Amino acid sequence: MTLQLIVRIAGRDCRGDRLVPYAINKIKGVGIRYAHIVCRAADIPPNVRLGELTEEEIMRLEDAILNPQKYSIPPYLYNRQKDPETGEHKHVVENDLIIAHKYDIDLLKKTRSYRGIRHALGLKVRGQRTKSTGRKGTALGVKRKKR
Repeated sequence: MTLQLIVRIAGRDCRGDRLVPYAINKIKGVGIRYAHIVCRAADIPPNVRLGELTEEEIMRLEDAILNPQKYSIPPYLYNRQKDPETGEHKHVVENDLIIAHKYDIDLLKKTRSYRGIRHALGLKVRGQRTKSTGRKGTALGVKRKKR
């Protein structure tokens, strides 16, 4: 059996020389814990290299990542529980996750919540101190009177 060096799963090139959970961990939205659970749900042994899988197993693995409801993965493992738009539980990966995250931040800004205002101003959002850290951007310095 030949080893594929690059396997395309969920719109992302994954390394075929790595074990399955650690290879699909590189997909944005799939953590190591979720990767192990997806392997178990799709009946794929986690101690096999990703490049050694057959085409049918790769399709099953991708389907388990994109449609976890079909494989009875519990909703508390999804990254979009009670989606604000639809109210349903779903798991999004790659570009959909980036778009959903940007939409959430834009919604916070639009409603002018505290977190939204902090995002809009480019300040720290989660209660960190800002007296001495978080100084990014252009240096202000001291303005002197022209002579």
